[in-house]
Amino acid sequence: MEHSRILSTQDIERTLTRFAHQVVEPFDDPSELVLIGMQTRGVYLARRLRDRIKSYFHLDVPLGVLDITFYRDDFRSRMKMPSVQLTDIPFDLYNKQVVLVDDVLYTGRTVRSALEAVMSFGRPAGIRFCCMIDRGHRELPIQADIVGKMIPTHEHEEIRVHMVEEDGEDAVYVVKKESDS
Repeated sequence: MEHSRILSTQDIERTLTRFAHQVVEPFDDPSELVLIGMQTRGVYLARRLRDRIKSYFHLDVPLGVLDITFYRDDFRSRMKMPSVQLTDIPFDLYNKQVVLVDDVLYTGRTVRSALEAVMSFGRPAGIRFCCMIDRGHRELPIQADIVGKMIPTHEHEEIRVHMVEEDGEDAVYVVKKESDS
């Protein structure tokens, strides 16, 4: 597959620093703020974001982990044996300011599923969405509140976010899929 790197390690680090400020600064009292990372790479991003918030603002922001497998609208039609991952939200969501964190925003269907999943855990005061890359091609009226970079893509392209914890490097690539012919 052809690919080109669009974000380096330094770009990702700089973006996470900006995210920390964008997440905390809108709130006069950020004590009700919680982060929920969406499996898999959104969890790594949320952990790093939490660490930056602690470093810059001296806030201990609770961190949850969310798997949306069973909330997907294509769960029964697309997945024969889904790969279910950990969901761990060890705090009450009532009246919290939730920031969902994921790597890529595409059609909006994953975020819709995440919203449904979060609401099944309680009723937060608000939910914001933060993603590293918005690649366009929305199928639902969903947008990110905090975006690292907008990368308009073609249908035959994908965005691949690599995290050192999962992939051995921090980088973001646009990947051209091979033709199916």
